[in-house]
Amino acid sequence: MTIAHAAIIGAGISGLTAALALARNGISSEIFEQAEALTEVGAGLQISPNASRCLAKVGVLARLEGQWREPKQVALASGLTLRELAHVPVGEARKRWGAPYGVLHRATLQSALRHAVAEEPLCTLHLGARIDKANQDNLAWQTAKQVDVIICADGVWSHSRRQIKGAPEAMFSGNLAWRFVLSSEDAPGFLKRDEVTAFMGPMAHLVAYPLRDVGGFNLVAIAAGASAGEAWHTEVDSSWKTALDRHFKGWVPELTRSFSAAKPTFWPLYEVGEGNWHNGRDTIAIGDAVHALMPFSAQGAAMAIEDGFELAAFLSSMPVPQAFDAFVAHRKPRLTALRKRTSFNKFAYHAAGPIRIGRDVVLKLRSADSLASELDWLYGYKAYGLDRI
Repeated sequence: MTIAHAAIIGAGISGLTAALALARNGISSEIFEQAEALTEVGAGLQISPNASRCLAKVGVLARLEGQWREPKQVALASGLTLRELAHVPVGEARKRWGAPYGVLHRATLQSALRHAVAEEPLCTLHLGARIDKANQDNLAWQTAKQVDVIICADGVWSHSRRQIKGAPEAMFSGNLAWRFVLSSEDAPGFLKRDEVTAFMGPMAHLVAYPLRDVGGFNLVAIAAGASAGEAWHTEVDSSWKTALDRHFKGWVPELTRSFSAAKPTFWPLYEVGEGNWHNGRDTIAIGDAVHALMPFSAQGAAMAIEDGFELAAFLSSMPVPQAFDAFVAHRKPRLTALRKRTSFNKFAYHAAGPIRIGRDVVLKLRSADSLASELDWLYGYKAYGLDRI
């Protein structure tokens, strides 16, 4: 073991996963979260096999399996006609990729991670603890132990990454999201309780899937739009509802009527560009703080989980500067490939005119197995360090 103790800034998915993975490698940590309580606004998550196998290793998956759903398929359908165009049989995930594919509310995952951290003697969570300057000197008075490494895991608007010279910055993607949780009573009857469905339309798409843990369905509508400033989520006023109706004009009325059945939250979607992930000595950033992606591949939470798990494995096996370099060299090619896949999905999901017609023809000709095989590199991925725990 090369380090004994870590300070983690941020108690989100990447930070809590990192803490648990470090503990499995015999390394203690203190997590500093500025919020007084860990709460999550209404949003669902898709946890693909590449992430669920990491959660199994840190003792969290078993806490989720009784609360989430494992859909039979991820379907692509037309938002203008509801006609299914293609599907990926994720219900076979355990057989094909060696781990489950589940959907759940973000708060359920957050709660499972938090309780696992609370039960782990090597982890200490500090709530209401804002760290304005994440460096060794400033953290010394916060902890009773020497901090060997600082992990910045405080999201797309990270303050702690400012301690890294040349760190990446957040930039508006040009896309907006409206997130809803519909009760079973309010959900359209054609929404299936055993699948994730991506409804596609001109310059917009909507993803819907069941949430066993809260009941009903999670809906995320995404379209191009103007920035709302540096905000992660805001309540939707009448102007944003008007914009939502405009973006989804011409869609099946039974689907768009569901927009008024629940109070949505509005999310301007930000990405994080290129830059340095660490300072070469003692501080590194992970998760959305260094590579926030658009949700066109449903991999935001999965990449955060992979980051936390793999960083712990590198830190447990080599000196800190070497571990930092090895981690970044290992992660960046995968993130680059995922960015390309995400850009392709955006192009396909938002296609309009003749391109949309051609897309539909191509998808109808694709077999479920061929579509699944395109995801083997993503879902079948086995994180570095899985065999060490």
